[in-house]
Amino acid sequence: MPFPLVLSALLVALLAAFGAAAQEAFPSRPIEMVIPTAAGGGTDIALRQLAQLVEPLLGQKIVVVNKPGAGGAIGMETITQGKPDGYVIGGLWNAPLTMTPHGQATMSKPGDYATVSLVTWSPIVHCVKASFPASNGKEYIEELRKNPGKYTYGNDGVGGTIQLATERAFAKLGVKARPVPFAGAGETVRAFLGDHVSIYGGSIAPVLPYVKDKSAKCMMVTSANRNAALPETSSLTDLGAASEATVLWRGIIAPKTLPADRLAVLQKAFATAALSPKFVEFMTARGEEARGSSPAEFRDLIASEYMAMGKVMTSLGLVKP
Repeated sequence: MPFPLVLSALLVALLAAFGAAAQEAFPSRPIEMVIPTAAGGGTDIALRQLAQLVEPLLGQKIVVVNKPGAGGAIGMETITQGKPDGYVIGGLWNAPLTMTPHGQATMSKPGDYATVSLVTWSPIVHCVKASFPASNGKEYIEELRKNPGKYTYGNDGVGGTIQLATERAFAKLGVKARPVPFAGAGETVRAFLGDHVSIYGGSIAPVLPYVKDKSAKCMMVTSANRNAALPETSSLTDLGAASEATVLWRGIIAPKTLPADRLAVLQKAFATAALSPKFVEFMTARGEEARGSSPAEFRDLIASEYMAMGKVMTSLGLVKP
């Protein structure tokens, strides 16, 4: 082969090699993680902590962008409409994925995005004042059953995680209490302490100090199993309603057509960081569990809960046609 042709062939091969190497170098710049809620809440705090642990694994900065509003719809649009190259991902809790879509026609449905990994897991807890006429979960349910509609429970809004988890369990247990919506767990706990609602419904961390000082006692968690932070509190298995368990979980998603190789890089980094001793310790102190999963496991969780929440919201008249 003439020398010019040999040189040309070598040049083509080198360019192809450099091109392939460039394609394989992911990530090569900072990644934007969209969180569809305001800064400072439980989801934001947990995911920012996780992002710090992911950065050294990816060798790039994770830039957190909060986009609250419309029940998560604004943030979800940014995530699902983002370029599917791995540089825009979402970090969020279950409501925008499995609950809110039933009440908002504009919300994304399962299958409209790629699942990366589950990262946290925590039951909703029901706590009452020390003077409440029940000392355990069974007595709590019996008191509610004897007095339908007498008691009020604080929650995170109409069609939110806490209301739906509560109503799902209550329907099985045959009890009724009146939901009172608040902007978040911090506002709920203040209303509870001020006797504006009978029952605190929310995540565990905000109410733990009041359980420790004996001004509050927790009666029930909405998970199938008891929680390590509240070992004496009844689970739904204890109460005979394990099939209706609903928890507050958080996970990472990405635009739908994200290439498989980049999805694998993100999944490995986030699942590894989520199960790291530092993150496990951080979440345990908040009464929550650190979790990691495969994309398929996370996808199956979303699909199953999406169907269950649709039934609950239909029973409450919250589903939009």
